[in-house]
Amino acid sequence: MNEPKWVENAIWWQVYPLGFVGAYPADPPPTADEHRIRAIIDWLDFAVEMGASGIALGPVFASRSHGYDITDPYRIDPRLGDDADFDLLVCEAHTRGLRILLDGAFNHVGIDFPRAREACDGGDTSWFHIREGTLANFEGHDGLIALNHGNPEVMDYAVSVMRHWLGRGADGWRLDAAYAVPDGFWAQVLTRVRTEFTHAWFVAEVIHGDYGERVRRARFDSLTQYELWKAIWSSLNDANFHELDWALRRHNDFLDVFVPMTFIGNHDVTRIASKLTNPDHVEVALAVLFTVGGTPSIYAGDESAYRGVKEERIGGDDAVRPEFGSPHEGVGEHGQQVLRVHQQLTGLRRRHPWLHSARTAPLRVTNQGYVYITGKGAEALIVALNVGGEPMGISMPAFGFAAAEVVAGSGAPPPEVVVETSVSAHGWLVLAPR
Repeated sequence: MNEPKWVENAIWWQVYPLGFVGAYPADPPPTADEHRIRAIIDWLDFAVEMGASGIALGPVFASRSHGYDITDPYRIDPRLGDDADFDLLVCEAHTRGLRILLDGAFNHVGIDFPRAREACDGGDTSWFHIREGTLANFEGHDGLIALNHGNPEVMDYAVSVMRHWLGRGADGWRLDAAYAVPDGFWAQVLTRVRTEFTHAWFVAEVIHGDYGERVRRARFDSLTQYELWKAIWSSLNDANFHELDWALRRHNDFLDVFVPMTFIGNHDVTRIASKLTNPDHVEVALAVLFTVGGTPSIYAGDESAYRGVKEERIGGDDAVRPEFGSPHEGVGEHGQQVLRVHQQLTGLRRRHPWLHSARTAPLRVTNQGYVYITGKGAEALIVALNVGGEPMGISMPAFGFAAAEVVAGSGAPPPEVVVETSVSAHGWLVLAPR
């Protein structure tokens, strides 16, 4: 692993800017003189108070619709504002100690991208794949034109764009649809970018497959841990912690190669508060997210239990990418409680930075109860999860420890040393063994 040292303390707050500021969908769309992206600045203090150390921005470059159909990657989307607005956002974030992660679509471009327009008009088509006499699209999306990654000019293009915005203050890149791009392309591009920006971090969107081998071949720093995301919500809904235990064993193998980006929500999936059948289990999911190895990412709104269901239709993402008002606006008691749990667990994470690369091992696994130890070297914590309707008793001697101090949890008593204790129904505890 050669990730930058600062990533060890990274906790991302992910924002989808076009939706967040009400720029898409919008009729009529806002113009640059509205400076909509500056609205994100009003939330930076909230992100800090929640415990985030960085803002992971969704697409911010000129595009036709949702941001991934890029028309000009060197210009801020006029619906969001202009370059000066971006510079201000970066400055305000860095002043607060917040890193900035950008979202780059280098697998495809929009139909209004100059090279794509030229090719459609009978010009040079070498930047793209041709299928049945026309420019090939990406996964059936007519508005997304797939790039030809075998063309050296396309590689130069990706390097140039990344360097441009890293030079403007970005700290890293999320590589959209990285799974569809040859690993050799990424390896060459990232090697070239890193020669100038040695402290930049690169996380790839990869949904399935051999995570470790892809990281080795493509030279990513990290990739999106969709296997663990699925196991978290599925095991909680099905009351089947054996699934989560299996996923964490796999997760340990990945950690031998790289530290994944972990999450329980993002802009492409149904929000966790809607995904889980029992709203109390949002806290249990968070306990997992913040106590296993990884670089955690919180999708804006999830920290306050926002709801939203993704649908497979045109406009099906809109419900999970809403416009935001002001912090705490419209947030009920459950949302406030979930926010407090985020703060409790981000604080735990900061006090124990070794959790970034911690491995887990099961201590007890049943359908409704799961106790595991998470640790690195001499450091360790015990995590106990209960999705049953009755309290779950746990004994430290049964796990090989004389006692443990309760450091966090639902219904947890004030910090105290215990030999035996219980986890409340649909609850969780974190303990420091003695």
